[in-house]
Amino acid sequence: MAPSAVAAEPIAACTTAQAATAVPAGIPMLDWSENVGYDAQGNLWVARLYRNEVQRYDSSGVLTARVPVEFPGAVRLGPDGLLYVVYGDSPTSLLRPGGVVRFDPAAADPKPETFVSGFTMPNGAAFDAAGNLYVTGMSGVIRIRPDGTVDTDWTARAETSTANGIVIRDRSIYLTSNGNPLGRVLRMSIDDPTSRSVVADLSSTLPGIPDFADDLVDRDGILYVTTLSGQLVRIDPDENAACAVLNGQPMTSVVAVPGHPDELLAGTEGGAILRIRLSR
Repeated sequence: MAPSAVAAEPIAACTTAQAATAVPAGIPMLDWSENVGYDAQGNLWVARLYRNEVQRYDSSGVLTARVPVEFPGAVRLGPDGLLYVVYGDSPTSLLRPGGVVRFDPAAADPKPETFVSGFTMPNGAAFDAAGNLYVTGMSGVIRIRPDGTVDTDWTARAETSTANGIVIRDRSIYLTSNGNPLGRVLRMSIDDPTSRSVVADLSSTLPGIPDFADDLVDRDGILYVTTLSGQLVRIDPDENAACAVLNGQPMTSVVAVPGHPDELLAGTEGGAILRIRLSR
């Protein structure tokens, strides 16, 4: 079922969030932070796309490990306690396909092993309650079973243009998509991925101009979406209502801070990791 269009109305401001630097920026572009995630020990993992590695930081922001991963994308903790990292998030995957690696995040010197491969420009990732892993890419969403095999039937029904960020809540998948148009946030049913609807079409800081929607996170039923124009957009998917809580530098990714319901961390193109405190 094709989703119905929602006009990209100007994003109004709502209660402002506060941002501070959690991890300073490094070398421009080289330290681009493509994605962020936490392990079970509370360590932060940052995918440094152009360094071809993921980095581990402790709670005080000290770098404690570097793990080689080619063009890393999403970093997600699996139900087995291992860390799963998308790789091949680059046009080079047209010739050298990407996939997902996994490793023990608690190891002193983690060693990645290939979990699944064969994808073109994989980017986002999320687990459902049954342990299936969903990976976004150029052609849509790929469902991977816990044993590492691809559910080809489900995946064929989940085709959508240039899927990017992904988060799962209950039996719904929320996606950012930047095909036609830019800046679209979609809801897709896990039970029937052909059933989907538009949650929001985001405009940039220039009213009426579409934005590029990157990553997103679910916080108690509210979505927070990062954009290329530097917005952090709050979306109530039940009301199809969106407003910007933060405007600043381009943000590539976002993750909820464990144990802090009013805090998020966001990755940036400049490499800094931002700690964002949401207003209650």
